[in-house]
Amino acid sequence: MPTRFVDLPGRATRFDYEAIDAEAHRLWIAHLGDSTVVAVDIDTLAVVAEVADVAGAHGVAVAPARHLVYATATTSNEVVAIDSVTFAIVRRGATGAFPDGVAYDAVHDLVLVTNKSDGTITVHDPDTLAVVRTFKLGDETGNVVSDPTTGLAYAAALPPNRLVTFDPTLDDVISTVELTGCDGAHGVVVPPGAARAYVACENNAKLIIVDLLTAGTVLAATDVASNPDVLAYDPGTAHLFVGSESSNLDRFDVSGARPIDLGRQKIDGGAHVVAVDPVSHRLFVPLASASGGPKLAVITPG
Repeated sequence: MPTRFVDLPGRATRFDYEAIDAEAHRLWIAHLGDSTVVAVDIDTLAVVAEVADVAGAHGVAVAPARHLVYATATTSNEVVAIDSVTFAIVRRGATGAFPDGVAYDAVHDLVLVTNKSDGTITVHDPDTLAVVRTFKLGDETGNVVSDPTTGLAYAAALPPNRLVTFDPTLDDVISTVELTGCDGAHGVVVPPGAARAYVACENNAKLIIVDLLTAGTVLAATDVASNPDVLAYDPGTAHLFVGSESSNLDRFDVSGARPIDLGRQKIDGGAHVVAVDPVSHRLFVPLASASGGPKLAVITPG
């Protein structure tokens, strides 16, 4: 797939999650090693801001109607609210231990944070960032996503390796599905409409497909590159992308009952994170150790 490389600010240190604000044409990248959050114009590919003082920036989620971006600060055990217009940090709130993934629940107007070391999810008020509810899911939690069509949220947890479904406004989880064949459940994607969920298993390089319409039946497990991490879904093409710590990017067509393997691309430089623009279908992969400093790989799928 054709790839263009764009310079990113900062040092050659680890990046983590990304989020796209399609309305504002912005890509937000957590630069974990530099404790910053970087904003990129996805039309011009120019860096428009570098927000500092997000200690161990990890997860990032966009709330377009609020003109806010929420980021987890792992080192300080916080979730941080960033004004997406002025690029100022406007609020901080305490989380559990090692906040990792973050999602914005647009249906209920809530912020969801996975606290990896606690095995919990904290639900935060979007204004004050105060914790309004806590779910204990296991010894460790992976990523969390919110389905904008149903208002339900999904998270990976272990042990055992499970996909947990919950309503952020209720006190108890709705269901749990044991992910047979999965070791190290971490990355999660649920395409809008919640017919299926996809979970990346980082310890045994598997992608697990769960049918959410049949009480959580595991449909299949397919091989991916070693140490899979972040998943991204393109609703326009029904293509699923799996970024891996092994600097590989796997691509699947998930429009049918079973995923179709569309190939693998090696991207040297620490590629393990991927985001997809639903309009242009371009992929964005930040690279910590590319030649000449940190880069953003911009990939146009064939």
